[in-house]
Amino acid sequence: MPTPAELAQSHTKLKPDELGHLQRLLGSWSVLADLSFSDLLLVVPVTARDGQEAPDDPELVVLGQMRPNNRPTLVDQDLVGQTINETQWDLAATCLHSGEIVRGNIHHPVLGEQVPVENIPVRFGGAVIAVLLRVSLAPLKGPTSMYERTYLDVFERLADMVAQSAFPYPDEDVGTEEAPRVGDGVVVVDADGRVEFASPNAMNAFHRMGIYSPPEGRRFGDLDIEESAIDWALSNGRPVVEEVERRPDVIVLLHCIPLLSHGVVTGAMILLRDVTDVRRLDRLLLSKDAAIREVHHRVKNNLQTISSLLSLQARRVDERAARVALHEAERRVRSISLVHEILSRDPSDQVPFAEIVVSLVRMAEDSVVSSHQIEISTKGDLGEVTADVATPLAVTLAELLQNAVEHAFDAEPGGGKDGVPEAVGAGVPSPVGHVEVTLTNSGSALSVAVRDDGRGLPEGFDIEKTTSLGLSIVRDLVASQLEGTIEMAGVPAADGGGTRVVISVPVTAPH
Repeated sequence: MPTPAELAQSHTKLKPDELGHLQRLLGSWSVLADLSFSDLLLVVPVTARDGQEAPDDPELVVLGQMRPNNRPTLVDQDLVGQTINETQWDLAATCLHSGEIVRGNIHHPVLGEQVPVENIPVRFGGAVIAVLLRVSLAPLKGPTSMYERTYLDVFERLADMVAQSAFPYPDEDVGTEEAPRVGDGVVVVDADGRVEFASPNAMNAFHRMGIYSPPEGRRFGDLDIEESAIDWALSNGRPVVEEVERRPDVIVLLHCIPLLSHGVVTGAMILLRDVTDVRRLDRLLLSKDAAIREVHHRVKNNLQTISSLLSLQARRVDERAARVALHEAERRVRSISLVHEILSRDPSDQVPFAEIVVSLVRMAEDSVVSSHQIEISTKGDLGEVTADVATPLAVTLAELLQNAVEHAFDAEPGGGKDGVPEAVGAGVPSPVGHVEVTLTNSGSALSVAVRDDGRGLPEGFDIEKTTSLGLSIVRDLVASQLEGTIEMAGVPAADGGGTRVVISVPVTAPH
C-alpha cells in the first residue's frame, strides 16, 4: 500500500511543509475519530504533474483513512489511494473551494440509505489544502447523552481548529505507542483549568490516585494533583505530555491538548492513561539489564584476573615452550574478555564487532617481535553480532592475526609438527609486511578474510590435517561452535604472494 507521501508525490503538487502538516494530522486524528464516533477520510485535490495532462473532470484522492475505536465502522473498504470525481463527492468539493465546513448526507452503497457527512477544510498557510470527511450513522447534532454531547462538542472545537490551521500543532510528536487515547480517559477543563467533565475511565484513573470526591468545578491542584503541565498548556496554547506520580505505586500519563478559537485558548482536553503496570515492567527491565551488565562486568574482571595470573606465571617459567604456551593462553583469555567488556556496557545481546576488531588489531600490533615492520589494516564492518557468535569469532580472528604477525614474515621457515610452520609462509620477507582484514556482512552470513603478503604456505599444506595448536583452535571453533567454513590458501606471486584465510559463518549462532 502506498504511503501518504508516495500518494502526494504521484497525485498532487503539495509542498513539503504542506505534506508535513497533513502527516501530523494523520498521526493525531485517531482522537478526532473517537471523539466523533465516526469514520474519517482525508482527501486532497488531484493536480497534474509536470508533463502530464490535467484530468477532464477534477478529482480527489484519498490520502488517509481512520476508523473509530468506540463505534462500528461504516466504511469497510480500504479507500486509501482511490480517486473520485468531485461531482461524486460534491460536498467535499464545495468545502474545498469555499473553505467552509459543509454538512449534508450521502448515499451509502452497502447500507442503502443516506448517512450524515461533515466536510471540514484543512487549512495551512492561509490556503485549503485538503478536506477531512466525517462519516457517521449518528446525527451530526443533538445527541441526548451528556457523554456524547461532550465528546462531540470537543470534536467540533478541534474541527474548527483544523479549519483555522491551529490543529495539528506544529512540530508536535504524535502517534507514540504510549500516548493516551480517548478510551483511556477524558477530562475537559475551561480556560481557568477547572474541570467541566470527566469520563468514567478518567474517574477510574482519579480513583487509582486516591481521589474520590467529584472533580467538576475544581482545578487539578485542588485535587492535590500536580497541575504545572496543564497551566503551561493553557498559558502557551501548546500541548504537553507529563507523567504524574500520585503515590509510589500509581503513575498516570497526562496529555493536555489546548482548545483554541481564533488563537485564544478556551479550555483544554486532557487524556489520562494509567501507566502504572507499564512503568513497573520498565523498572523490572532496567533492573534486569543492570543485573546482566553486572554479570558481564564480573566475568570480564575475572577473565582479566586470570589473564594477569597467566602473565605472571609465564614470567616465572624458564622453559621457553612453556612460557610461549602461557602467553598464548593469556592472549586467548583477553580476546574473550573483550566481548564481555562490551556487553558490560550494553545489556543487549548484540555486540558491535568493529569495537572488538580495533582491540584485537591493537593486541596483535603490541605482540610483534619481528625485526620487520608490520602494518595491519581493516576494511568493511560486520555490524552488530550476537554474543554467541562474537565470542568464538573474536578468538578466531585473534589467532589468525597473531599467526600472521608472528610467523608470516619470519625469514626462517620454522619447524612445526609434520613440517608445517605454526603459521603461513616460506620465502623472502619484504621490508614492510602487510596484513589486511576484510569484514563483510551479507545479511545471512558473516565473512572474515585475513590476507598477508608474507612467506605463503608450504607445499601440500592442509588445514584439516594440521597439528598446529593455533590453527586447530581456529578450525574447531569455526566448524563446531559457528558451523561455518574456513578456507586457507596461498596467494600466487603474481598477485603479491602470501596467504589468504577466509571464514564464513551464519549471522546467528546455531542452536
